[in-house]
Amino acid sequence: MSIATKRGDGGQTGLAGGIRVSKADLRVESYGTVDELNTFLGFARCICQNAEIKEWTETIQRALFRLGSALATPPESKKTPPVISLEEVAMLTDLVHRIEAIEGILSDWSLPGAHPESAAFEVARTVCRRAERNAVRFVENGGTIKPEIIAYLNRLSDVIWLFGRLIEFNAGVDARLRDETKIGPKWSRAW
Repeated sequence: MSIATKRGDGGQTGLAGGIRVSKADLRVESYGTVDELNTFLGFARCICQNAEIKEWTETIQRALFRLGSALATPPESKKTPPVISLEEVAMLTDLVHRIEAIEGILSDWSLPGAHPESAAFEVARTVCRRAERNAVRFVENGGTIKPEIIAYLNRLSDVIWLFGRLIEFNAGVDARLRDETKIGPKWSRAW
């Protein structure tokens, strides 16, 4: 059997359970953006030299396959959607706290592009934020998903941002947005 079924040639796609919808459907946009996020994380992981970040990223990518599948499963489907658990959201929260606890890692907003590996994670972070916005838009337009999905995406963007900071920190790269001429409280307006 070929992957070129031609069933999507008219602008429709199949959701989990065989339900056909427009490829422009907000549900499709939501899980499609999660797929894009997973791909960018895969790129970031393949160029990352930090073994721990690579391992964390692979675990996240596996969860994103389930999350995308959950988004692709409408309530009327006979298929049971995969679950993103509160424990998985808590695992990301714990990871945020673990990285934040490193002395000196949080100094200010960062300017993307100071290091190739962290820049790849920055791209993934922005796609994660878009995936979150798309999921919220889907819900606000009447779609039904488990709240853990949005919580997971929200926490994940924090984690991905911190991966970039950890890479830069370990490489001795200063990517702070402000220099000594722009003083003020941490995280205040830098411009």
